[in-house]
Amino acid sequence: MNAVLEKIRKGGPAGEEELHDLLALHTEEELDALYRTAYEIKCRFIGKKVSFRGLIEYSNVCTKNCYYCGIRRDNFHADRYTMSREQVYEAASFAWKASYGSVVIQSGERSDPAFVKEIETLVRGIKELSRNELGITLSCGEQTEETFRKWKEAGAHRYLLRIETSDPVFYGKLHPADHSYFQRLECLKTLRKLGYQNGSGVMFGLPGQTQEQMVRDLLFFREMDLDMIGMGPYIVHSETPLAASFPDFALHKEELFTLSLKMIACARILLRDVNIASTTALQSLHPSGREMGLLAGANVIMPNCTPPSCKASYDLYEGKTGAEKSPEEARKELQDSVERIGESVVFNAWGDSPHFAAKRKG
Repeated sequence: MNAVLEKIRKGGPAGEEELHDLLALHTEEELDALYRTAYEIKCRFIGKKVSFRGLIEYSNVCTKNCYYCGIRRDNFHADRYTMSREQVYEAASFAWKASYGSVVIQSGERSDPAFVKEIETLVRGIKELSRNELGITLSCGEQTEETFRKWKEAGAHRYLLRIETSDPVFYGKLHPADHSYFQRLECLKTLRKLGYQNGSGVMFGLPGQTQEQMVRDLLFFREMDLDMIGMGPYIVHSETPLAASFPDFALHKEELFTLSLKMIACARILLRDVNIASTTALQSLHPSGREMGLLAGANVIMPNCTPPSCKASYDLYEGKTGAEKSPEEARKELQDSVERIGESVVFNAWGDSPHFAAKRKG
């Protein structure tokens, strides 16, 4: 395995066989070597720097009914909310004044005219209040080409639409019959056509998931020529159908955390110059999860700017950390933690994907 990693360090390809081998690593020595290799590649293509994205969890109202998600339509115990326009602008203003350079508007999936129009209004408003200095990423689910175009013309320039699994059959086991894998795939293609910086991601550690599927997920990222990756471990929410398939979830947290770091490292090794997020879910599995994600190859963190009155209700999974922290506390804590591991935060910049920039030059 040292020979494989040395070949990769020198610029050699990482294909399907190598990814299988890397995901199978399990000793502490092997894992350390994997993470070091991924970190070296990150430093070469990205630098020892981290981009912050101010996260605005706009609404937990969702028309989808995914079997794994805590804000699924049929979770009748969810405390539903939608932030007011003033709350969104206040959160975006904080991110701007905190020098984040970029925000993410994330919500449950809706495509009704009122929602489409409001997102357009919010994007234009954020651009105006920040004098066009804030970059805007949207993560608002499947939409029509017309809607994607409207939002881009309003000022959004990145879009994250997680596929959750690249296996259509497995996708069908995670979603009701009226949820279409191929429709989601077409949305990703449309986003690329319209010139968005295009992002997707998957869950891993799902009941019944195989290593072969996870390898295919990584290769899917490359095949789709993605600019950014936002993936994470499957963490159970008790108010979902899938929770019954994983009653002993707590016994697998350490194993799941290791798998999370391996997936980040493999994504960095395979894709090299894309943006990869170290997510809050990692922090839910390990006290230093986000920092360890950075040292395994990630380069983006999303400090939460959502008002405390809403934040706790955006519960995609159970055990989400940081709900009690104010945006000011989250900023200081995250900056300190990044600097402690020898990295620096890039302030006042959109933090665009080097991969996207290289494509535009080409």
